[in-house]
Amino acid sequence: MNFFEQACQQGPFTQTSFGICDDEDGGVAYVTLVTPPPWGATVSNPRQEAVTFTAIDKCVIKDHEEERRGRCDGMLTTAKHLYMLELKNQGSGWRQDAIEQLKSTLRFLQDSEADLSGFRYKKAFACNRRHRAFAVIDNEVKKGFFTEFGFRLDLQATIVIE
Repeated sequence: MNFFEQACQQGPFTQTSFGICDDEDGGVAYVTLVTPPPWGATVSNPRQEAVTFTAIDKCVIKDHEEERRGRCDGMLTTAKHLYMLELKNQGSGWRQDAIEQLKSTLRFLQDSEADLSGFRYKKAFACNRRHRAFAVIDNEVKKGFFTEFGFRLDLQATIVIE
């Protein structure tokens, strides 16, 4: 599987702010410039870097592929950033599910043997439209996630391209 499949990409976007949506209607996640509230995640891009969005679920990894394995909704990339995103719209019990989907996707990414050496910043974001503020993650969970995948883990609905 090709995590950089152009047919699954939108952008690049250089706006200072834009949204990522998953309508949960069986379609792919996508970027929108229409003002919230439907945004599952807000991308803050103060330096106006060229940001590309890649739909992972239902595009890079189709529904009929790897049916029993989770996958995250999408990926944001710049020349130096690689951010994986899982979008949720749940009241409770969403954190562990989102983290497991991110882990599964990162295992797919590792198996793909894609060259990630050019990316200086690698993060995995679990975003929830109902819980937009930053959520504290146990330090051991963060450390284990970074040790296994080389990605920092964040639970928040605002993704800053730093």
